[in-house]
Amino acid sequence: MQKRLIVIGGPTASGKTALAIQLANYYNTEIISADSRQFYKELIIGTAKPTKEELNQAPHHFINSHSIKEHLNAGRFAIEANEILKNLFISKNVVILVGGSGLYINALINGLDNLPSVDEKHRIELKEEFKLNGINSILDELKKKDPEYFNKVDQQNHQRIIRALEIIRTSGKPYSYFLGKKKQNNNFEVNSYVIDFPREQLYNRINLRVDSMMNQGLLSEVESLINFRSHPTLQTVGYKEIFEYLDGKNPLPITIELIKQHTRNYAKRQLTWFKHQGDYKFLTADDFSNLSQEIINTLF
Repeated sequence: MQKRLIVIGGPTASGKTALAIQLANYYNTEIISADSRQFYKELIIGTAKPTKEELNQAPHHFINSHSIKEHLNAGRFAIEANEILKNLFISKNVVILVGGSGLYINALINGLDNLPSVDEKHRIELKEEFKLNGINSILDELKKKDPEYFNKVDQQNHQRIIRALEIIRTSGKPYSYFLGKKKQNNNFEVNSYVIDFPREQLYNRINLRVDSMMNQGLLSEVESLINFRSHPTLQTVGYKEIFEYLDGKNPLPITIELIKQHTRNYAKRQLTWFKHQGDYKFLTADDFSNLSQEIINTLF
């Protein structure tokens, strides 16, 4: 029987974990998480990890698997996840891959793009420009030189923006020119799905989730991570806003509203990415209870 990887993508707060567990139970299989923040065992509340009860319902990989003291980039994830996938396919015909980090999903399925070497002077220049002028200056350059990638990238992630501009300045070509050219040959079928909630419903789910995170103690979690605040993973939504609150930049009520706003913005960018990357089938989540059966029916 042909081995099959079922990919469940989608924006934050769309119910990916619940759907993945339903499918894992149906196929008696295991789940590989492709959420670039849930790898880290020190980050719990702000990453909306599966609960202990959910983790007990199906075996999960790449949840609490690494320390914040190291950085698991997409390339390293692809290498480690491929090894796990190979071992799982010895006894399983189906494996579930779930997450909202499209870059990590793409790295596992398609491999990494062959990017040109970067001139170190551009790296130094860009870091200095970001330090002096903030993110808007480098965003403006990216928008002018590579509007295609500008529309896909997480526009709050300065590391990815700088990385793209390093390539652009070095090569003289848009960063998007180099993307998607390398395709690896897999010995398994890939079926990819995205959970697509109506916008207003998704935004309401996000707002409720942020309130729940604050009630669970997100502020205390961020305070405990102050020594790691320069880590790329902590320069993301939910963490960076609270670091700014701790710096005295905004009062707490405004901080919470900013987290909600930035999370909604991030969800929109995630959906845009999935629409333009890979062969994803979008599933309307009006009746969430039927989503797993809809997937099962389309496969066999």
